[in-house]
Amino acid sequence: MTEQAREQHRSDKLADFISTAGRRALPADVKEVARQALADYLAVSVAGHEDGAVKALRKLAAGWGMNGGARVFLGPRSQPAVAALINGTMTHAMDLDDVHYAGGGHPSGPCWSAALCLSEHHGASEETALAAFVTGYEVMARLGGGGQNGVGRTLQHLGFHPTSMFGRAGAAASAGVVLGLNRQEAAYALGVAATTAGGLVGSFGTHSKPFHAGKAAMDGIMAAEMAKAGFVAATDLYEVDKGLLPSYLRDASYELPELDFDRQWYVLGNGYKRFASCRATHAAAEAAQGVKDRIGNRTVTKITAYVNPIALIAAGNPAPRTGLEARFSTYCCIAMGLAGYRLSAFDFTDDMLANPVVADLLPKIECIPVKGQSEVAARLVIELSDGQQVEGNVDIVLGHPDKPMSWDDIHDKFKGLTEPVLGESAAAQLFELARNFGAADGSIAAISALLAERERVAA
Repeated sequence: MTEQAREQHRSDKLADFISTAGRRALPADVKEVARQALADYLAVSVAGHEDGAVKALRKLAAGWGMNGGARVFLGPRSQPAVAALINGTMTHAMDLDDVHYAGGGHPSGPCWSAALCLSEHHGASEETALAAFVTGYEVMARLGGGGQNGVGRTLQHLGFHPTSMFGRAGAAASAGVVLGLNRQEAAYALGVAATTAGGLVGSFGTHSKPFHAGKAAMDGIMAAEMAKAGFVAATDLYEVDKGLLPSYLRDASYELPELDFDRQWYVLGNGYKRFASCRATHAAAEAAQGVKDRIGNRTVTKITAYVNPIALIAAGNPAPRTGLEARFSTYCCIAMGLAGYRLSAFDFTDDMLANPVVADLLPKIECIPVKGQSEVAARLVIELSDGQQVEGNVDIVLGHPDKPMSWDDIHDKFKGLTEPVLGESAAAQLFELARNFGAADGSIAAISALLAERERVAA
């Protein structure tokens, strides 16, 4: 680490930022990107509401019988921590939620779940909910940031999931804003979040990965509520030499980003996903889609994919057995792109794996990790039976901050995910509520009403 990165009293800076959020005016552009994140969050959550992990948690929570004022999306109301557990899990269930590309993880599942559930339960305003989300995002992004050599990516290489590791702190920050925690209480909440941090990359391809986001939201809310109730925790667990960092990173070499809260808004660089798969698969999948028409009906004999190493660490399964496992297979996502799939939330099924085109292409794919190559870039070299080669390149995937999705792009994604579930009219109303969130009172209640339990609309 550089000398600049070896700043101390990091925990104090975090607590200060959270406890002063109520006095901080958000710039117009920050509010706008927060609304975009909300629209994306609602869309991917609606799409994931019947995922197997979500169904299991709904069944479990029903047995708890915990009444409260927070909406479980497309379900009843419950206590905020319970609703956030289920909502955050459905957000991440399709692997379509937003992403902090510098390594902080997937922020909206933990942070918007905490902000909305607590705001509805306590009757907080939309402005408070916006401030809560942004505060959680800024905390989560800085703790896990730094890029390829940063904290989040280093943790991922060591087998830990950044969304789970830092989502708790982000959710605790969001919850702390809604609850109005003072500086000492915010410090205690962060201490609880740190001591509950965890989440293994080895869980990818199972129900545990989306659960990471939901449990982070739940634990963040509990941490803030515990602090508000007088619970005392360690207040120095985010330092370079104590707590979370040395415990999990040990002797690893990494770059620690500054807690530069007074200089920039990380949320302005939020990223969005087009494909319902691990983010590490996206560049290769986009390259495959782009080259498909140039192959035509010719027979493919070999595919060589040059990818960032993280594509094989997070999604290196060469032979997925289920649609869920396919979300974490760079190999399968390439095959799907070449086979004409959109890689939508509804494409990753067991039937897709039985498609003879996908089955034929999978064993022909070789993925070669290229150290130093951008995580959002990929190159495919496809050899054909006629002796020719076709090459596909992606330098920056659509949805990356350097190639952002517009409101129109987000709306298209929103409609595709929500209309089959809610119907065209309700989906349109929900989108407008997200797009104008904070412009008028009552948006939280209206969103809750639209996402009350209902019969599924036929697609």
